[in-house]
Amino acid sequence: MAALAVLGAGAWGTALAAALAPRQRVTLWARDAAQAQAMAQARRNARYLPEIELPHSLAITARLEEALSGAELALAAVPVAGLRELCTRLAAAGCTVPFVWLCKGFEEGSGLLPHQIVAQSPLREVRCGVLSGPSFALEVAQGLPCALTLAAADRDFARSAAALVHGARLRVYHSADLVGVEIGGAVKNVLAIAVGICDGLGLGQNARAALITRGLAEIVRLGVALGGAPETLMGLAGAGDLILTATGDLSRNRRVGLELARGRKLAEVLAGLGHVAEGVRSAGEVAKLAARRGVEMPVSDAVNAVLGGRVAPAQAAEQLLARDPRAET
Repeated sequence: MAALAVLGAGAWGTALAAALAPRQRVTLWARDAAQAQAMAQARRNARYLPEIELPHSLAITARLEEALSGAELALAAVPVAGLRELCTRLAAAGCTVPFVWLCKGFEEGSGLLPHQIVAQSPLREVRCGVLSGPSFALEVAQGLPCALTLAAADRDFARSAAALVHGARLRVYHSADLVGVEIGGAVKNVLAIAVGICDGLGLGQNARAALITRGLAEIVRLGVALGGAPETLMGLAGAGDLILTATGDLSRNRRVGLELARGRKLAEVLAGLGHVAEGVRSAGEVAKLAARRGVEMPVSDAVNAVLGGRVAPAQAAEQLLARDPRAET
C-alpha cells in the first residue's frame, strides 16, 4: 500500500482523496485549519463536496509537513492561481516528494501553463507531472468509472506515478506529452463556455455538435503549435475532456455560458458558482497566446469577447455563423 498526499481540499482534491483512500494510505491537506478539523469530525467536506461521506481511512490535516511525511507521491489539487504559492510552501517545507498537479488552465497575467510555473519555482528539480482528463469530482468520489492521463517529461516517472493512482474504477494512462495534456485541459474550459452559450441561446443540438468539433480543431491547432502531439489532443485530455465539460450538467464552465446567454452578468454568475471556473480566467490568455503564435481560434476569441463585455452572447454567435466558407481544417 503506497502513501499519497493530496494537497488541497476543494471538490477535486477531496474527491480524488476519497477515491484513493480505500486502496492507498492517503492524507488530505487543507490549508485552512478550521476546515480540516470540521472535515475530520464530520467526515464530509460540507463546502465543496457535501454529498460524499469521507472514508474513515482518509487522514485529514492542516499541517503540510504531516501530509508529506512518508508520502511517495503528492497530488497538488489547487487552482492554477494557487500553484505558484503551493510550490513555494512545499519548498519551504523541504519537500523532495515527487508531485503531480491536477489544475487546468493558464496563470493570469503571465499566461504560463502549470509546468512552466513549476519550472520557475524552487521545485524545478523535483520529479513532477500533470494528471488530467474528463473527470467530474462528484462522480469520481461516488466511485463511478473514470479514465485519466498522467503526463510527465520523464516517461519513467509518468509510468510509475500513473501506477500509484491507477486502480478500481480509476483508469490512468501515462504519457510523455506534458504540453499536449496541459493545452487540452486548459483550452477545453474556454470552449465549454462557448457551448454553454450555444445551448443557453437555444441554437440546437446540431449547432452544439458543430461547435464542439470546431472547438476541438482549435485545441489541436494551438497544441501542435506549442509542441503537443495530435494524438494526445484527440485523446482523453483533449477531446475527452472537451466533450465532458461542454455537455455535462456538472460543468462549471458550461454553466457560466448558459447563464451569460440568459442575460446574467458575469460577476453575478461567478458569485453564484461557489467554485472556480478556470475557463473565465484562461480565455484572455488563450487569445493572447494564439495571437502570438499566429493560430486562428475564432470560437475562443468569441468567448473572450463575451467575457470582456465587448460583444453580447447572441451577437458573438451571429458573428461566428457569418464567417466565410472555407476548407475544413
